[in-house]
Amino acid sequence: MEPNIAFIANLIGDAARSRMLIALMGGQALTATELALEADITPQTASSHLTKLVEGELLLVRKQGRHKYFQLQSRQVAELLESLLNMSAAITNSKVIHGPADPRLRLARVCYDHLAGELGVALYDSLSRQNLIVHEGGETKITAAGMTFFAKRGVEHSLLGAPDDVFDVPKSRQSRRPLCKSCLDWSERRSHLAGVLGQWVLKDILAKGWAEKALDTRALQFSSRGLKSFRADYGIATK
Repeated sequence: MEPNIAFIANLIGDAARSRMLIALMGGQALTATELALEADITPQTASSHLTKLVEGELLLVRKQGRHKYFQLQSRQVAELLESLLNMSAAITNSKVIHGPADPRLRLARVCYDHLAGELGVALYDSLSRQNLIVHEGGETKITAAGMTFFAKRGVEHSLLGAPDDVFDVPKSRQSRRPLCKSCLDWSERRSHLAGVLGQWVLKDILAKGWAEKALDTRALQFSSRGLKSFRADYGIATK
């Protein structure tokens, strides 16, 4: 029997459930109350929707004290949602809003575990321009120069693998997540950096205090000093 894609499509297709799923694209676990506010529905209705999403294995629920926190089941769910956002943004329909209305989300946002938005695209473009990553054969790969670049910034050698002219996934990591991956940004319509390296960059940005996650949206808020440091560190030109 073939997999039933209609089941998943029905779960995601409901407007309230889709809003809750997109809210969780920020990588943070949220309560039912917070998700009800995101979807603009009552807590009782949200509870029913969340039960369906958990039973459908799109969400995980974790209990901490008296509260339950919901998060996306896996990175694969986030990638599916991101693909749907890109498809929706590409539809030439006057009823479809292209990109987020919030300028903070347009500038920089968390896409599950990596940086997206204008700054995410600018990062990808800068790494490509410096020949630190290349896109060939439908894959994004890190170069030997890129390996040196990121090793100097604290990326563990075991993560990057052995030196080579151009490589993507070392033999020791072939069954795991790609080191580099280009991801079409749904608001900018150009690539940003995903994969293990994209995840590392976001963690590094947060660890250095250059930016912090907004409490009310998926926006990533850079301080003026943090933005200047981020641009300088990755060779991103100021507009």
